[in-house]
Amino acid sequence: MNPNLDKLHPYPFERLRQLFSGVVPNPSCRPISLGIGEPKHATPAFIERALAHSLAGLANYPSTIGTDQLRSAISGWLQRRYSIPPPDAATQVLPVNGSREALFAIAQAVIDSSNAPIVVCPNPFYQIYEGAALLAGAEPYYVNSIPARNFACDYASVPDEVWARTQLMYVCSPGNPTGATVSLEDWRQLFELSDRHGFVLASDECYSEIYHDSEPPLGALEAAHRLGRHDYRNLVVFSSLSKRSNVPGMRSGFVAGDAAILKKYLLYRTYSGGAMSPPVQAASIAAWSDEAHVHGNRAKYREKFALITPLLKAVMDVELPDAGFYLWADISRTGLSDEEFARRLYAEYNVTVLPGSYLARDAHGVNPGAHRIRMALVAEVDEGLEAAQRIVQFCQRLKQDNT
Repeated sequence: MNPNLDKLHPYPFERLRQLFSGVVPNPSCRPISLGIGEPKHATPAFIERALAHSLAGLANYPSTIGTDQLRSAISGWLQRRYSIPPPDAATQVLPVNGSREALFAIAQAVIDSSNAPIVVCPNPFYQIYEGAALLAGAEPYYVNSIPARNFACDYASVPDEVWARTQLMYVCSPGNPTGATVSLEDWRQLFELSDRHGFVLASDECYSEIYHDSEPPLGALEAAHRLGRHDYRNLVVFSSLSKRSNVPGMRSGFVAGDAAILKKYLLYRTYSGGAMSPPVQAASIAAWSDEAHVHGNRAKYREKFALITPLLKAVMDVELPDAGFYLWADISRTGLSDEEFARRLYAEYNVTVLPGSYLARDAHGVNPGAHRIRMALVAEVDEGLEAAQRIVQFCQRLKQDNT
């Protein structure tokens, strides 16, 4: 067996299952989960129709690179969304079966394990980054997010000797779980570091279309274009239809950016990556070509956050994130650890949240997820409100018990 498998940590949801082992939740409350970031809004009917009308494509082997039509649709979306020249659909765009698999694969493709490589990632983080680094034979280096910077990462804290060994850096903007976005000045700093040390920047942007202000989050390709980096050197961006279009089961996303990296990445994926099925490609073209459903989806999230955040703010330290569909709440005032908070909330009110420490590692003397919980506001408005009201009741009871 690959010895690097022994370095992997249990996945957060497996740890949550173990935490809840033996707990019988309050039967008077119907179960509501805010634990998993799985969109619950309905899939748009026009996407379903495009998928169904293309089932004849199941009779054909798809190519790894996808159809010209799909890559052109993705390139056109990137142009419209980020006000950049359309990336070359032939060399700078590659469809993938969801961003998760692609984010894992990029590390396997770019890491040279022969010279003690480092993969830099945010902390807290999406666990795929860490697993990808370990299985590629690299050492993860965690850059803690800073509450004082609205949970932006403190890149200035990384020592030069770490940057010198870095071969890949994962950036997540908007962040999971914090919702923090990367500024143009942060991108300028990261591009300069990438140029100096030669590492690849992998920007995970699958939450980019869920935001709460009128100004959409800055994308990495957009930042590069503004800063005169028109070839997107050493930069690859990952995005997905799962959150944008409410199709997590379709497993459709893309990678875009540096043509030289994508050429090698396509070679890697020709051997290891599953090609996207023709019906999914047809449905993806329809989804990337329409914005009306995205506006409606975003409006639903804005309504939920506007109603739920003030309720929870009365009993815990929580603020509206820059973007994304998570609330990243500090529950220190309850007097419970994040694990005990999640376990008791599940037992007494049948609401599931994820302990923040499960999404981070102890690094530089702290675990930046400790005493926090992640709440995914993915359900419809009424269910989300009910969950919030139960959490408020739970926190109020804890306060009474402590006085």
